[in-house]
Amino acid sequence: MPAKCKLSDDSMFLMLLPLGFNVEKVQYKNVMFTVWDVGGQEKLRPLWRHYFNNTDGLIYVVDSLDRERIGKAKAEFQAIINDPLMLNSVILVFANKQDMKGAMTPMEVCEGLGLYDLKNRIWHIQGSCALKGDGLYEGLDWLASTLKELEASGRLPSGGTSLF
Repeated sequence: MPAKCKLSDDSMFLMLLPLGFNVEKVQYKNVMFTVWDVGGQEKLRPLWRHYFNNTDGLIYVVDSLDRERIGKAKAEFQAIINDPLMLNSVILVFANKQDMKGAMTPMEVCEGLGLYDLKNRIWHIQGSCALKGDGLYEGLDWLASTLKELEASGRLPSGGTSLF
């Protein structure tokens, strides 16, 4: 299923995930990201871990309207972040569809994913509406500045960032 995301008044991008993974290099705030968009297709999930090596950050998008599947989203999220290759990655969660009536608040998504229970992890949750672009810049700003700080402190290798 295609998903639209808007980053400014003039630009909107469309993600199509019918067959597999998308890989793209994106520069944002002087940080070069290699983005692995692996989508949510259940049959592909066992392959995700092959892309965890050298991953500096995780962007995890939650459908805040889907209260029934927050438990499943938590199980997938916890499996990813607890993989040994992901233990040092920075975590950005977009609580998407905040414009919809009945959507979980970012705090409810935090509780649903178990973010408050994380120890020794750097994470941020950002309410968003991908179709309107709301919250996308704020989340990416946090991610870019956090990764720059980690690189400056020697906790990340220089030369670009890989995101899953």
